[in-house]
Amino acid sequence: MTTTLTVPLPSRTGDPIPSIPQTINRMIDDLMASLPDPKLLTDLERRGIVARYTSVLEGNFIYWMTATLMSVKSEAAHPILLENLHEEVTDAHPAMMRKFAIAAGAYPDASDALTVNEELTKMRRFLGRLSGVQSLLTMAFFEGLIQRFMPYLAELASGLGSNEMEYTDVHGVCDIAHTAGLFRAYEIEQEGYPLAPGTDPLEGVVLLRSLMDAIIFGQTNNATTAA
Repeated sequence: MTTTLTVPLPSRTGDPIPSIPQTINRMIDDLMASLPDPKLLTDLERRGIVARYTSVLEGNFIYWMTATLMSVKSEAAHPILLENLHEEVTDAHPAMMRKFAIAAGAYPDASDALTVNEELTKMRRFLGRLSGVQSLLTMAFFEGLIQRFMPYLAELASGLGSNEMEYTDVHGVCDIAHTAGLFRAYEIEQEGYPLAPGTDPLEGVVLLRSLMDAIIFGQTNNATTAA
């Protein structure tokens, strides 16, 4: 859980916001540092985190990546997103997620879905605005976080008596390349279709961090802000 993801930074000269990848990495570090020790959690608390995570990821990740593809105007960035989606669909990642949760006795129920509903709705509405740069940075944060979060999620499931770890094993590896690809797509999109002055490029990242707080703690940490 202490491995640090190093995201390749945009390599083109003249990148207008060179610090954004570092900022996102730091936000991932901050979230990881906030996680409660799995060994100190009750089984009910372990189950809650796995269930709420599943409630969000199983039915939303492909939808969010598709919304990001729709939002991106740069043709050169589309193959990067399509490759990611192709892997998600052909390898049936939602089925992996469901299998993981069921094996841990943590498949979400209505109360789990309702706990994350408010923050999840904010994310859906945000991505529905189809802002290419913002969406790419949001998904880069998410992919980078997922890769870092997998050992923690696996430990929660193990604590619940499960040894079904295909989902965590796969995403602990593939999301490294996915994150790097999304930052490349961001560089392309920002160069051709930059954000309007005064627009917060990390708006979606902050919303997603709040959603992760709801997943982990069962509530939103209103004090969460971008570092």
